[in-house]
Amino acid sequence: MISALRIALVGDFNRQQKAHQAIPQVLSAVSNDIECVWVSSEAAAAGEPLSEFHGIWVVPGMPYRNTDGILRAIRHARVSRTPFIGTSAGFQYALIEYARDVAGLAGADHQKTAPNASIPLVSPLELALAGVRARVRFSAGSRLRAAYGAAESIEEYHCSFGLNDRYRRLLEGRDLYIAAVDDQDEVRAVELDGHPFFVATLFQPELRTGANPLAEAFIAVCDRKRQAVKVAS
Repeated sequence: MISALRIALVGDFNRQQKAHQAIPQVLSAVSNDIECVWVSSEAAAAGEPLSEFHGIWVVPGMPYRNTDGILRAIRHARVSRTPFIGTSAGFQYALIEYARDVAGLAGADHQKTAPNASIPLVSPLELALAGVRARVRFSAGSRLRAAYGAAESIEEYHCSFGLNDRYRRLLEGRDLYIAAVDDQDEVRAVELDGHPFFVATLFQPELRTGANPLAEAFIAVCDRKRQAVKVAS
């Protein structure tokens, strides 16, 4: 018998956080064979094993209690090729992890928690997107476009920070690419080329009503990982 799909929800659970209620429900709606396990940022920083999970979702919730734990979880997903989604703050810290550990920008940080950062990679948006629904345009060849089966979508945001456009070109050109932009060409999602599934979105697809194409695509890849682990064992 193949064990249930185990998905790590990395972040600090808050019952009042709408996304924290929505994400387990969205995943369970895709399959009733999923076990969602909350891993706090502090537990991740303390070395909570992540290799036992078939997928990792870094959930919204700034400020995290321990950003090192968030970065560790993202790094693990990237390096171990574990299927990954990061939404809202998960997107922001996916950029920071990549900037520091791949692009060599050691001073990259989030201006909300490090206002004097030498490289303010994540900075205040010109217009806050708290509770805003807006169009995003998916890049040709992206996982997002394939998952949605469409070139664009209307998505919901609950954030006021995003990628500082000054550093956009320093991140592109390796294996990270822009997967979605808004109508002003501001970056709203990134993916990693060559990774089984690494998608980070500033918008929150977990708040969609009805079918959730990104969650469905994520779980399909997680299931392939589970099958591969079963065969290998």
